Amino acid sequence: MNIAKNSKLASAIALSLGLTLAGCGGMPTNTSLYSVKQPVVERTNFTLDVDTNQSGLSINEQQRVNGWFETMDLRYGDRISIEDPSSNPAVAEAVNDLAGRYGLIVTGVAPTTAGVLQPGQARVVITRSSASVPGCPDWSAKSDMNYMNANSPGYGCAVNSNMAAMVANPEDLLQGQTGTGRAP
Repeated sequence: MNIAKNSKLASAIALSLGLTLAGCGGMPTNTSLYSVKQPVVERTNFTLDVDTNQSGLSINEQQRVNGWFETMDLRYGDRISIEDPSSNPAVAEAVNDLAGRYGLIVTGVAPTTAGVLQPGQARVVITRSSASVPGCPDWSAKSDMNYMNANSPGYGCAVNSNMAAMVANPEDLLQGQTGTGRAP
């Protein structure tokens, strides 16, 4: 009788330990209504150093910049800026005219880039942003048990990944466009 009693006790302990450990395996912990998977915006700077003169950019340099713009597939959402130590307005005007062919304008302040400009040179910078949702899809929860009534680890991945993929200008996820106050 003692053996039967001990085996029932051992079975009960083994069953309770098994259920306890099974409940811990991959149980969701996010009990809020918000997704922990959010879009991340990354910026990449591309640079081209050009030779300048008193009249701005030579025809060869303008063709070189235009070819670079074509190669970079310049598009909506890209920001163009100029780092020009001489502050020659003719250089800014020439680059602005070339960028205008792609429907873009030159912004005021260039981001910090690596390298030193030589005298008689300017640097044209294209800043391109991209948005993604790291860690999606997330199928890490191995259990269907959800004792905390929490969201799954992949909650929000579909909506936020689609938003990041569809937004025309990823910078709008950081700071939206300002309105004019007039109805369209």
